[in-house]
Amino acid sequence: MIAAVKDGDTVRTRTFDNDRDAKATRFGVGGNPSTGPFYVEGALPGDTLVVRLNKVRANKKTARQGGRIHARAINAGYLVGAKYDPAVTGEWTLDMEKGVATLANPTGSLKGFTVPIKTMRGCVSVAPPGMDQLRGTDLGVFGGNLDYNDNVEGTTLYFPVFHAGALFGIGDAHAAQGDGELTGSALETSADVEFTVDVIKGDIYQQVRAETKDFLIAFGVSGSVHESIQASTTPLVEWLKKNYQMTDSEVALLVGAVMQYDIAELVDPHINVVAKVPKAALAHLKK
Repeated sequence: MIAAVKDGDTVRTRTFDNDRDAKATRFGVGGNPSTGPFYVEGALPGDTLVVRLNKVRANKKTARQGGRIHARAINAGYLVGAKYDPAVTGEWTLDMEKGVATLANPTGSLKGFTVPIKTMRGCVSVAPPGMDQLRGTDLGVFGGNLDYNDNVEGTTLYFPVFHAGALFGIGDAHAAQGDGELTGSALETSADVEFTVDVIKGDIYQQVRAETKDFLIAFGVSGSVHESIQASTTPLVEWLKKNYQMTDSEVALLVGAVMQYDIAELVDPHINVVAKVPKAALAHLKK
């Protein structure tokens, strides 16, 4: 069922973990389904959909994580020689008051190990171009399973619109995740979410972009790390040139001095490399 919202509306909803909500009520047949799609009135192909993540909060006391390092992240020698203990599980307990996650059954060196809770959205997307039907694990120019650990409360996302209404979906909450999601699943949980949608007419970029309080960000999704670097760097420098009236020479000097890269997703069908520029480096420039 498609929910219709208007430009400027705020939506309060929830997302599921392994198709279950915080009360373990089942809503599907497995996996991490996205909530939606939301039809945004006025969004047309060639526009940009703006989604502001006002609230992203884990809403249950547990999370689950994969327990083996993905083959893309290690060499063949380690992959073949690793001896994983089936008794060591990636079950976590979430203490929302203290803001930390602890292993439910810690062993050996991990007794006392905690990680800060930083609830993020793994999947944020609009409908992909053409007539493609993709799985929840897929990602691309439409967003999807980006698994970027700074898609958190306070982040604003910018999506190219390929179909009327954009058809926005959101899901796959993680209570915490290291760069690359190296174990194939992070601290998977269910979450409450609130977001506001806006439409920018005729301002399309060919990759998803984002903005936090500290960075301007562009996502690059492709089949390899170097292609993903190109796919993220290009829209980011174009964004800087357009918004700050910079020449090619000026933007080259700026990004050469301050550009940062994150490997957001390494283990799904495509690789996602994030290019980002600190806002502090742009503070003296005029838009």
